[in-house]
Amino acid sequence: MTPSPEQRAQPDLPATGVDGKARAAALESLRGLERTPTSLVAYHCAGRLLIIDGAGRGGQAARALAGRLESTLLRETKGAGAGGAATLTGRVESVTGHLGEFRVQLAGEDRPRSFDLVLDLAESPQLSQDIPPPGYFAPGADAGAFARALAELPDLTGEFEKPRYFNYNPDICAHGASGVRGCTRCLDACPTEAIVSAGEKVHVDPHLCQGLGSCVSVCPSGAMTYAYPPLPDLLAAVRGLLQAYRDAGGQRPILLLHDATSGRDILAGAAPRLAENVLPLELEEATSTGLEVWLSALAYGAAAVAVLAGPLAARRAVASLEEQVGFAQAILRGMGHDAARLAAVVGDATALETALAALPEVEARPTARFGAVGEKRTMVRLAVDHLFSQAPAPRRSAGLPDGAPFGEIRVDRDACTLCMACVSVCPVSALADGRDLPQLNFVEWNCVQCGLCEKACPEDAIRLAPRFVYDARLRGDRRVLNEEEPFCCVACGKPFATRSMMDRMTEKLKGHWMFQDADALRRLQMCEDCRVRDMFSREMEGGGPSRK
Repeated sequence: MTPSPEQRAQPDLPATGVDGKARAAALESLRGLERTPTSLVAYHCAGRLLIIDGAGRGGQAARALAGRLESTLLRETKGAGAGGAATLTGRVESVTGHLGEFRVQLAGEDRPRSFDLVLDLAESPQLSQDIPPPGYFAPGADAGAFARALAELPDLTGEFEKPRYFNYNPDICAHGASGVRGCTRCLDACPTEAIVSAGEKVHVDPHLCQGLGSCVSVCPSGAMTYAYPPLPDLLAAVRGLLQAYRDAGGQRPILLLHDATSGRDILAGAAPRLAENVLPLELEEATSTGLEVWLSALAYGAAAVAVLAGPLAARRAVASLEEQVGFAQAILRGMGHDAARLAAVVGDATALETALAALPEVEARPTARFGAVGEKRTMVRLAVDHLFSQAPAPRRSAGLPDGAPFGEIRVDRDACTLCMACVSVCPVSALADGRDLPQLNFVEWNCVQCGLCEKACPEDAIRLAPRFVYDARLRGDRRVLNEEEPFCCVACGKPFATRSMMDRMTEKLKGHWMFQDADALRRLQMCEDCRVRDMFSREMEGGGPSRK
């Protein structure tokens, strides 16, 4: 099995005091951990390269790559030869795909052309993702990036494999229902644009996904999970690291989560000056972590948690990280804990050192004993319950910023008709009807604040109210948001609607030609079965409604 990030060699860290020696022992303890394997994603590249000319550099690139790749130079107008490369004349309308399977649509052509690699030298590149697909290079006017692209392109021929970084459970996805669009957090957060809407669910292209994990961090329901490593493996590593540090005599551990590329380089630069109670944990991508990891780490005994994103980290990944840290800080603050115990660090070694120095000193407290499971919201609940047991200033609930994945819904009882449109679209069973009673019931802990109920309500009677409820009973019990006296069938006496719904229906239909006689209006006040029986009875008697 490929060694996990936790098993790779860390930079040399100071180990002169008790904390430094405890850190060395704790990091050594991670070497025996194994990662649950994930499936692989394969690429096949035969070396067919399209060079989109720009600033006259297309010919230079073609000559530099001659004999190494099967190059085609595309120009908008005819020009001189290109060092043996095939030439095309045309204008690009779109580029889609990835390493080994790019599709390039040219203006005026019926079908897209296929290429394995794309070197886009145009002044305005065709693709604008924060992180472009593997095999696509757009160096712009950067001479260094142009040189690196020429050096890297020939090495991208052959067969390649990478981990499948994510798992997706559509059953609890809150993206849409009944034609209503709800949560779009993963689409908004993905820096590679690997996620697209697929009706009521989403689709992730594993060839475009490069494992940054922002989708996992922001997913409110846990429908999107990280597979490299999965959550139980990661939390087992966190718990084991902190426990080994304490067992070796270390005090007030600070957990530093960083990635395996730029984060390792930044850590190496800061290592000689790194406080001995800072425990670095290398991951594929630190931005794949979220509330369930950070709050669990605090519950497992970390005095503070810092999440490092390098200065070149993708814009969307950084924005998602800072937003999620803000939510976690609000949850901590609501209990009276110092919110500064959790920090997002964006920048170089200097920024890291400054951020670590600003973390508060927290005395040791009893650590949590709960184990790790793969369900996001369960881990958040377990972690918060433990932290709440030590809360300096406990409250029943605390408000959260807009967009947070926890909260209640507020219903305008005067506007709500109990039509249950909201219940029909709720993907997580936060809303339920009253069975035989005209009631709208709500379980707050289930609510992921996706907004489907708010958008589906025909009366505009629902508003989201993000907050976190620490009181286990309040957040877990079913409560009634609205109820009315039932309207009973005038024929059989069975309740089948609400008084307000019947009043509105009668008001809307009173001017319709089909409801001008008393019998037709009375039929409105019958349940479905009695209405059908009454209509058949009148037909048999030769009566029934007639057009006026």
